[in-house]
Amino acid sequence: MSGPEDTNPQPDAGGGPAPGTTLEKEPDSAGPGGAGPGPDYAPAGPHDGKAGRFWATRRAPAAVTALLLLAGLGFLLYDVASVRAGRPGMAWRRTLADELATRRLDDVFVMAGAAVAAALGLWLLVLALTPGRRSLLTMRPELPQVRAGLERSAAALVLRDRAMEVPGVQAVRVKVSRRKVRARALAHFRDLEEVRSDLGGALGDGIDQLGLARRPGLSVRVRRPGK
Repeated sequence: MSGPEDTNPQPDAGGGPAPGTTLEKEPDSAGPGGAGPGPDYAPAGPHDGKAGRFWATRRAPAAVTALLLLAGLGFLLYDVASVRAGRPGMAWRRTLADELATRRLDDVFVMAGAAVAAALGLWLLVLALTPGRRSLLTMRPELPQVRAGLERSAAALVLRDRAMEVPGVQAVRVKVSRRKVRARALAHFRDLEEVRSDLGGALGDGIDQLGLARRPGLSVRVRRPGK
């Protein structure tokens, strides 16, 4: 069981970040001289929620897309060079050209291919326009050009330890999302409303001490253990 002093994810005595905490230094790219925070950095107050989220690098989708494009362009370039050298084109290109010239637009295969291409394009657009890294919660920027993030699993563990300190709580399950904290507790003594009130207060204080840029909502449910 952790005491109240362990619930705030502060750096340890050696100066390193707490477990589950991610630190990033923003590049100096605001002005011509390189002074000031980068374009994706926004200083935030205690709970104004203006700190930007961490963006995923998307290495795997980018690598797969680049390899597929490279393979397709390589085959096409080889076929064009072969035709320029006086050799016949590849059979797959002649067959594809004939199929595209003879099949109607309402053909099942044409519509299926168009649907697959549209789905892949939409997937790539979603990856390009969304930040990803949903498991990382953005913390309030306390220092210039330094952004900190807290894993949702680490936040849930801290809040669970705080909840277990409430008298009457036998067991508790805490789930943390970007917008809400859900706690489901079992109380083996005391009135359920009293336990729920104390648990809500303890978890509310714990959420404030996490130092998140956007304070999530809180949902608490308390019931008796099943027999």
